[in-house]
Amino acid sequence: MAVVHLLGTGAAFSDARRTTTMLAFESRGRAVVVDCGADVVQRLLAAGIGVDAVDALVVTHEHPDHAAGFPLFMERIWIGGRRRPIDVYGIAPAIAQARRCYEAFETGGWKDVPEIRWHGVEHSEGAHVLEDARWRITAAPGTHGVPVIGLRVEDVLGGGVAAYSCDTEPCDAIVRLARGARLLVHEASGGFKGHTSNEDAARVAAEAGTERLVLVHLPPDVKDADLEEARRTFPQVEFGEDGGRDEF
Repeated sequence: MAVVHLLGTGAAFSDARRTTTMLAFESRGRAVVVDCGADVVQRLLAAGIGVDAVDALVVTHEHPDHAAGFPLFMERIWIGGRRRPIDVYGIAPAIAQARRCYEAFETGGWKDVPEIRWHGVEHSEGAHVLEDARWRITAAPGTHGVPVIGLRVEDVLGGGVAAYSCDTEPCDAIVRLARGARLLVHEASGGFKGHTSNEDAARVAAEAGTERLVLVHLPPDVKDADLEEARRTFPQVEFGEDGGRDEF
């Protein structure tokens, strides 16, 4: 069975318990990381995932709390002994942002730094992200202030499916992306432009027919009592916590 590690669960500004939202999907000792707005390598190591176990990184969009840690990610996997290439996936604006961040630093003296293999993802429903012996990952656009994608992650070996909304208002494309998934990880920054409230995320999960809903990209000081109304729509909802893990 595959696992999603909640490496971070906070919004761009959260509280002392949470860093920016970052995920790692793990199957049989190999991982795909999603976003790198903070020190994602430290969080990977805390989750027991070494730098050479990461097969790919997906950058969902260009905002700093999702992409600005890319140079640090590269520096740390290199110092940590990684030598094989790293595959990085994203829509064009996200890839461009990660490249700009990385190119702001002088890395010419980094001997044997891993090769970055950039892979563009179409900004459309059902867009192919990657497929290998462990994963089948597709994407769909969310509704945010900049172009963004959510992800559908299928565990080829175990058969489980998880979905991740990334930053978005409630939208039909994410409902379709999550259709029938065991687990939906959905943002819940609040019910304002470009984002989603707890209650609206619960409605997305109910419409998609998912089994469980974990809320991330959380503002400061959320508490379980804040989910009372959302649970009337979708009882199997909870707030994610940094360091949490969920099987699917």
